[in-house]
Amino acid sequence: MRKAVIQRKTAETEISVTIDLDGKGEGRIDTSIPFLDHMLSLFSRHGLVDLDIRGRGDTAVDDHHLVEDMGICLGQAVRKALGERKGIRRYGSAVVPMDESLCNVAMDLSGRPYLVWRAELGEQKIGEFDPALLREFFKSFSDHSGITLHINLRYGTNNHHMAEAIFKAFARALRKAAEADQRIDGVLSTKGSLEC
Repeated sequence: MRKAVIQRKTAETEISVTIDLDGKGEGRIDTSIPFLDHMLSLFSRHGLVDLDIRGRGDTAVDDHHLVEDMGICLGQAVRKALGERKGIRRYGSAVVPMDESLCNVAMDLSGRPYLVWRAELGEQKIGEFDPALLREFFKSFSDHSGITLHINLRYGTNNHHMAEAIFKAFARALRKAAEADQRIDGVLSTKGSLEC
């Protein structure tokens, strides 16, 4: 059972995450940031991940701390749910269009965190959401999941569509990388381990 529960409480945020990597794409999302709720709902549905995530934070200051800590907690949950990573494909990629936008995401469940972020979403807010925070979310996710993550937004003009393309491609790439392959005995590594 590839499930995990993570809870985090600091002076700035309080977050709980429950994840099932082998779910049906059912999301119960309430981060108190409507746009992030929408993006995480897309992640859950398109990744076929069951996700229950709740969060509150010092959003009266701004959304930075809560978005960053959501990335930390989701990363920790994915890392814990993957366990020793035995029998999984390890690599995953997806190219996803969203109207005029196109995004490619590739990842390696290597145990080594690294983020390549090539996504210019502009400075215009999406509703009340600052799109610059998406890089912070994915950096935190990569650091705490132990996943090498390449996000390449190829093009787009509408920053809402561009963000959707990113999250959908991210979800589908993770789904592929985390899939079991019966031909793989142990972990897919000549080192015999997918941990640093």
